[in-house]
Amino acid sequence: MEYRRLGRLGRMNSVLIYGGAALSRVDPDEADRSIALALESGVNHFDTAPDYGDSELHYGRWMPEIRDRIFLSTKIEARDRDGAWRDIHASLDRLRTDRIDLIQLHAVGDPEDLDRVTGSGGALEAAVEAREQGIVGAIGITGHGNGAPATHREALRRFPFETVLTPWNYILSTDESFRHDFEALVSEARRQDAALMTIKTISRRNWRSDHPLEGQRYSTWYEPFDEQCHVDAAVSWSLSHEEIAGIAMVGDVRLVPKMIAAERNRMSRMDAEDVLLRAPDYSSPFIEMPI
Repeated sequence: MEYRRLGRLGRMNSVLIYGGAALSRVDPDEADRSIALALESGVNHFDTAPDYGDSELHYGRWMPEIRDRIFLSTKIEARDRDGAWRDIHASLDRLRTDRIDLIQLHAVGDPEDLDRVTGSGGALEAAVEAREQGIVGAIGITGHGNGAPATHREALRRFPFETVLTPWNYILSTDESFRHDFEALVSEARRQDAALMTIKTISRRNWRSDHPLEGQRYSTWYEPFDEQCHVDAAVSWSLSHEEIAGIAMVGDVRLVPKMIAAERNRMSRMDAEDVLLRAPDYSSPFIEMPI
C-alpha cells in the first residue's frame, strides 16, 4: 500500500481511504470482514458519515483495538451551528472515541450551501469550537456534483480547511469546464498545503432507468465499474495524479477487494486512459443525482 502526505497535517496516510458508505447496508459480520481486509491490506484512513447507515457503529466496535493506529474522519450533516454540534457529539458516541482526527462539512457542492455552513451561525462555527476543545483534530469539506470543485476552491478562500474531498475521475476530466475548475482547486490546495482527496474513482454512469429488470446490483447510488480491468484502470488513473493524497473507496463491500487489488497492480496513466476510452457506457455520475 502506498502512503502519501496528508497536506500540512503531515501524516502519511494510505492512498486508499475506507469509505464507511460501504457499511451502510451490511450486518456486523460482513462489516467486520471488510474492515479486517482493509486493515490487513495497509489501509489506515477510515472515513464515514452519520448518514451512512450503521457505519459509525460498525467502526465503533473496532475502536478499542485500532483507534491509536488509524486516521479517523467523519462528517457533519447539519448546516447550522447547533445542529452541527449535536452531529459531532453523536458521532463521538457512536464511534466510541473521545477524539476525531478530521471532521468534514459534508456534501457542500454549491455556493448557496457554502454560504449556509460558513456564514454566521453556520456549521463551521461548531467545527472550529470542537477543534479548539481538542475533540476534533482538523476541519475539512466535501461535496458532490459538477459545481463541487469551484465551490471547494471558494471554500479554501474563505477558511483554511486542512482537507478537501471532491469528485475526480477520467470521464470528468474530459469535461473542459470541470477540468478547469478542478485544476484551479488543485492550485489553491497546493498554495495552502491543504490535502486534496477525491471521490467517484470507479463510478461508471447513472443506473439505467431504461433497463429496470437489471436492478441496482450494488448499494451505490451510481453504477460502478465492477470488471477488474476497468477498476484497475480507474484507480491507476486517479493515483497517477500526485496532487491527490488519497481516493475514497467505493460504497459497497463487494467491490472493496477489487480496489485493493487495483492499488497493488497499477498501470501507467496512458495505459489506463486507453482502457477507459474503450469502456462502454462511461459517463458522468452527475447527470442525474438522487435528492
